[in-house]
Amino acid sequence: MNRIIAIVNRKGGVGKTTTAVNLAATMSAAGKRTLLVDFDPQGNATTAFGVQKDNGKPNVYDLLSGRTSLREAVQPIIGDGQLSIIPSTADLSGAEVELVNTRNREFRLRERLKSGERDFDLILIDCPPSLGLLTVNALAAAQGALIPLQCEFYAMEGLSQVLKTIEIIQQSIHTALEVEGILLTLFEENNPRNLVIAQEVRRHLDALILPIVIPRDPFLGAAPGFGRPGVWHHPWSPGSMAYLNLTTEMLLKERNA
Repeated sequence: MNRIIAIVNRKGGVGKTTTAVNLAATMSAAGKRTLLVDFDPQGNATTAFGVQKDNGKPNVYDLLSGRTSLREAVQPIIGDGQLSIIPSTADLSGAEVELVNTRNREFRLRERLKSGERDFDLILIDCPPSLGLLTVNALAAAQGALIPLQCEFYAMEGLSQVLKTIEIIQQSIHTALEVEGILLTLFEENNPRNLVIAQEVRRHLDALILPIVIPRDPFLGAAPGFGRPGVWHHPWSPGSMAYLNLTTEMLLKERNA
């Protein structure tokens, strides 16, 4: 695969981190050497894998600032030889300010990940819920942008801003960036509002909508409390099965490309 995918949305609570951790786990289970970069200062992806944030080991802020190498920042996930993570801490929130006056500031993450491109089949970047310099760095480093979209009005409102940001990056600094797809998340088929919004999104952006829909699933929400992705915590739940299907869909797309 040898692909870097940024998982991005300017709004929090839309299933962005849930998608990042479960996709990382399922891709690893499919035999892909997978690296998850927790690029959100909240560090929720780090917590979801039971990794201690302040364990004295290098983190993504150390990597971005040049204090450590990629190899030193990567931490293997215990029990899964194919899966690793670069954890995040609150220190990353200061990186956005520090990058403002940095030369080639949009490409700092791309430069830091370059040495590991051959070590991993797939690198997933869990972006912060904003469209600031950290997210721009993630998109500049990636070949694809995966956009989780909750079928709610406010989530819809921010979708156009995300797509506009991607378009600007495509036109200015990274012409090879593609929209991997829009993933409908937290979907409730008995909720009329969800159905209306999903229909509206498909009407305008059908070519970008992925065929897999992630349902609202309490097992996915509870899993981080156990330090495990939902697909490990309860693999037969509807949400876990949907992420397994998403992985299958993405691998088939890669094979047929």
